[in-house]
Amino acid sequence: MPRVEINFDGIIGPSHNYAGLSPGNLAATRNQGAVSQPQAAALQGIAKMRANLALGLHQGILLPHARPDHRWLETLATSYADAAPHLQAQALSASAMWAANAATVSPAPDTADGRCHLSVANLVTMPHRSHEWPETLAQLRLAFADDAFRVHGPVPAPFGDEGAANHMRLCPEHDAPGVEIFVYGISGGPFPARQHREASEAVARRHRLDPARTLFVQQSAEAIAAGAFHNDVVAVANGRVLFAHEQAFADKDGFHADLRRLMPEVEIVEVPASAVSLADAISSYLFNAQLVTLPSGETALVLPTEARETPSVWAWLEAHVAGNGPIRHLEVVDVRQSMANGGGPACLRLRVVADPATVDPRFLVDDAKLDRIAALIETHWPEIVAQDQIGDPALIARIEAARTALLNELGTVELIDR
Repeated sequence: MPRVEINFDGIIGPSHNYAGLSPGNLAATRNQGAVSQPQAAALQGIAKMRANLALGLHQGILLPHARPDHRWLETLATSYADAAPHLQAQALSASAMWAANAATVSPAPDTADGRCHLSVANLVTMPHRSHEWPETLAQLRLAFADDAFRVHGPVPAPFGDEGAANHMRLCPEHDAPGVEIFVYGISGGPFPARQHREASEAVARRHRLDPARTLFVQQSAEAIAAGAFHNDVVAVANGRVLFAHEQAFADKDGFHADLRRLMPEVEIVEVPASAVSLADAISSYLFNAQLVTLPSGETALVLPTEARETPSVWAWLEAHVAGNGPIRHLEVVDVRQSMANGGGPACLRLRVVADPATVDPRFLVDDAKLDRIAALIETHWPEIVAQDQIGDPALIARIEAARTALLNELGTVELIDR
């Protein structure tokens, strides 16, 4: 089978909660202390995957991490029972569900050795995410063990790397050489810039990308200050289409000129601030959507329900589709539990262009496998988690048992002790 784009969605873990651990992520901090619904959250994620399959897309999964992360707490010379509440929250975080931060992916057509390269993100800017990479790396090395891939460890600290959330690719076809775009930030506003240029450059070198077809683009300070903690909150790309807010980039004119030089057929769809403010774009996660190519060759946008409920956003989208713009279809999905913690449809998935036959089948899904996963979630995932429960040994035991049950069901038992 030829190489196709596969969306690997993170299954939302049983420890999903609203601890508000991520400064700059306005939704996460706004909902700090709210009661979460891990079972509903995970089932919403499963429903999104079903919707992708119904569109004719290829779908994979990444699995919840061991939570609490006892090994991380041991490096801090404590245990979950003895840790301070903020360390308990950081050790219990389910943020690995946002697979867009798992790694940066360069498909084989772009690399000098003709292999697909994946570099696990170090996520060093936020303590609750900084301990994700070892388990993410273990999963990636299982899923992509075939010689068609090269899986790399993280860029060393202090160079912050947040993975595919700050990386875009434009190409005539998924299996054709493309232009890879690394978006970095510079600190100076009220929130930290999470993607360092040095990290992006290191990833491009190790992926053996052609420098002539690799761009390093600065995210605008306005976007970061407004709460666009990752580039994928204000811009997304797929195929020939770049879909971005007018204020996404520090030098959009220079960036657009470079794109048109490297890929004359590029279609740049820019949403003006006069039509959709940065605030509306960020609160609705208009750009944190899955921009995908349907089997028909048409482009679709998989959006959260919040986009439809934001008048300025929905009016712009309807006018674009009615005007025969490059985006031809709007698909709306309910991922409210993820959205309340600051992650939309695009956050939940990592895009990998590959022949599905080269991927470990345990990490690929169809409707039947999703049925099995959903049934297990309904049995084992907690219905609610309140912040005053995070120290409850009974809740922790249930969270740990739920993950173990899932890994046993999927035959990935080698990950149980990670």
